[in-house]
Amino acid sequence: MPEGDTIIWTARRLDASLSGKVLTRTDFRVPSLATTDLAGRESLPVATYGKHLFHRLSGGVTIHSHLKMEGRWSTLVAPHAAPPREAKRLETQVRRAERGHTTRALLYVSDALAVASKLGLLDVIPTSEEQAIIGRLGPDILAESWPETGLDAALDNLRGQPQRLLGEALLDQRNLAGLGTFWISEMLFVHGVLPWLTVAEVPEETLRAVLDDARRLMLASATTGVQSSTGRAGDGETKRVHARSGLPCVRCTDTVRVAMIGEAGRERTLFSCPSCQGGYAPNDDRRPQRPLVERPAGGRRRV
Repeated sequence: MPEGDTIIWTARRLDASLSGKVLTRTDFRVPSLATTDLAGRESLPVATYGKHLFHRLSGGVTIHSHLKMEGRWSTLVAPHAAPPREAKRLETQVRRAERGHTTRALLYVSDALAVASKLGLLDVIPTSEEQAIIGRLGPDILAESWPETGLDAALDNLRGQPQRLLGEALLDQRNLAGLGTFWISEMLFVHGVLPWLTVAEVPEETLRAVLDDARRLMLASATTGVQSSTGRAGDGETKRVHARSGLPCVRCTDTVRVAMIGEAGRERTLFSCPSCQGGYAPNDDRRPQRPLVERPAGGRRRV
């Protein structure tokens, strides 16, 4: 699932193609926006908060989107603006995007096209209403203000729910914004913490270290476009437990496990090593788990 680092990386790619340019055409394919036309507005820098994208336009309008599980924004060079040898390939890509059944929005400028697909949320709001959305969230782990105020605020939010399962509390965007199953699974493994411990069972210095390391690596990912908990982006060794259930642990060779966490109807999957992290999920039946079949490497990040 796209997390805060993916959102920043996506915003930067959108900015590189659209910022400072006037929208020549827009096409929204969700019922509530079927008649919305934003042509003629200048594309301003895209802001992010946690997992939310705020694409601001001139005239005080914002395209607000959330990628949820599988959403993405892609950018394409307009065929007429590309070298002749690339034009035909780009024409095919543009036609495919325009005809795609998962396409939710198309934003055209003179020399590029932005395509939204499989979005979990898409809306057009007054820019003045962004703060109402942000106000429902905890501090953004990737915000510049995190070291001064965000970290302590997030720890206070977590400590205010001492009997809540740690993994569930970290996933709750009202406590802190930007973390998802990848970074939670990976950072808790690194620090030897079982996601199914309660918040009260984990020392504050450990919680602080988990969040510090998550921020540091997420900032790197936001620059490279590759989520990597190992600090390496180019050699394929980018994770330790996430999506590795049924496979040997890279540290101890025990079998990595996957289990659900969260309230009914809002469950999410977290991954852990029972040996390195000191136990199993309460709902883990201990039966053998088959390795997951993943999408092609980099598919989520191709923009």
